[in-house]
Amino acid sequence: MKVGVCGTGRMGSSIAQRLMSVGHDVAVWNRDSAKTRPLVDAGAKLLGSPAALVEDCEAVIVMLLNDDATEAVYRGPNGILQAKLAGRLLIDMSTVRPDTMQSVGTAVIQQGGVFVECPVGGSTGPAREGKLFGLVGGAHADVGRALPILEQLCRRIEHVGELGSGATLKLAINLPLLVYWQALGEALTICRPLKLTPDRLIDILSDTAGTPTAMKGRGAVIARGLSGQPRGETAFGISAAKKDLATAVQFAASMRAALPVASSALACFDEAEAAGLGDADATTISVRWPQRSATKST
Repeated sequence: MKVGVCGTGRMGSSIAQRLMSVGHDVAVWNRDSAKTRPLVDAGAKLLGSPAALVEDCEAVIVMLLNDDATEAVYRGPNGILQAKLAGRLLIDMSTVRPDTMQSVGTAVIQQGGVFVECPVGGSTGPAREGKLFGLVGGAHADVGRALPILEQLCRRIEHVGELGSGATLKLAINLPLLVYWQALGEALTICRPLKLTPDRLIDILSDTAGTPTAMKGRGAVIARGLSGQPRGETAFGISAAKKDLATAVQFAASMRAALPVASSALACFDEAEAAGLGDADATTISVRWPQRSATKST
């Protein structure tokens, strides 16, 4: 199948790699075309606009940074909504506000396209391996059409309701994990007097009831960071994590609900981004806090 990928940041590029590895003919578009170069070198076709990408492909995966980018790519000049959408399948995997997903999805459907949302759990590694967790929203018939592609990208697919449902659940899933990375940093701060090695300390903390599954893959990375070793590849950056927390807080406010813990964690992510760590992995938050506290205490 000819599949387009609209947005080739870390996740979009990893998804494109997966699609190519299972035999799809992949085309790509990104606002910064330089980010498409590795994919083009690997055999992907570069298109000049989102509209051109949609018209060149049978299905398009959309993976954009935030709500503003989504509005621009769908509604801007030569955007998705300027394409001939009749019969085209769009699967939007961006993490955005539920109302944004509902708005752009409805606009696609009104123009004869098929639209499914599928925000995903998982980072770049699972994306390349086809092991994401898909949180799907949309009409049953439309989801059925998208399933053959989603099954190649996801280890688990949950159809959780109509458009906007997947976006809501994705925000809910990310929120406690991102709060945890900050809470772990605070826990590590009060462990400083123990003088335990980073490897041992992380091993002990990882074998407790309060530890999320994500520590199985990221605990060693955090231990290396505590030891002063290079951070390594970013799977999910601080700026992206901050955006997800901010989106959750904003969405809750629109429901007249408060998220005090998430709001406090958001301030810590904001501070880390302002310190120049926006491209660092989100787990750097756990390393930065005890180091920051040590600096302030001297």
